[in-house]
Amino acid sequence: MNEISIRPKIQKILDWPHFETFILCLIIFNSITLALETSQTAMQVAGDWLFVVDKVFLLVFVIELLIRLVADFRGFWRDPWRIFDFFVVAIALLPTSGSLSVLRSLRILRVLRLISAVPAMRRVVSGLLGAMPGMASIVFLIGLIFFVFSVISTKMFGSAFPEWFGTLGASGYTLFQIMTLESWSMGIVRPVMEVYPLAWILFLPFIILTAFTVLNLFIGVIVDAMQTEHESAASEEREQLITDNELILQELRALRTEVSTLKSGLK
Repeated sequence: MNEISIRPKIQKILDWPHFETFILCLIIFNSITLALETSQTAMQVAGDWLFVVDKVFLLVFVIELLIRLVADFRGFWRDPWRIFDFFVVAIALLPTSGSLSVLRSLRILRVLRLISAVPAMRRVVSGLLGAMPGMASIVFLIGLIFFVFSVISTKMFGSAFPEWFGTLGASGYTLFQIMTLESWSMGIVRPVMEVYPLAWILFLPFIILTAFTVLNLFIGVIVDAMQTEHESAASEEREQLITDNELILQELRALRTEVSTLKSGLK
């Protein structure tokens, strides 16, 4: 009975129009205090206060999660974003003394709660997650291309340029630099061409396949996933609007029926 009587009161807190905005502001302010802790000047001036404020923020976040758990325990664990919030806050509760002091840096993960607090960010992340299956195929394709060109370049240039192409791993790393177009011409390809004038026959197709083709496939898959996520969100909003309109129409019909009944009674 006590739990049942407490839930409506807690639900009123969650239904407060500015509750989500309040939590969002706390996350932003907490990120600022965590950033200030990286400044030696700020720590010398107000280091103790910053630690106290950080503990207060953490306490508020813990209370918030407890409120959500009490209000709807089963629903909490069905929502992946709530589970994400739970683990982010749980990490901040880990002991940070002794050998575990390095875990203090993980407190900055609380800033990631902005993803679950801002609907636009949630849609972006959902779109990226939706793009993962398609991206996995592209990763496999680009890995296959890298393997083939790494073997060829190691056999062709390994003896003359052991630092760049001496092993399969070194060749893969060098080709990755070429793919990113970082100092690929003057830094790698031209020196190789001084020894092997026809080396461009290998490097140019590799650049075209990776930098200009396969990487653009990543963009295409991500854009398609984002568009799908946007259409899904728009569809849900339309369905919700239709449902709300139907409820309003039902209430109007019921009201009209009551009015008609009252008129009939007066006659």
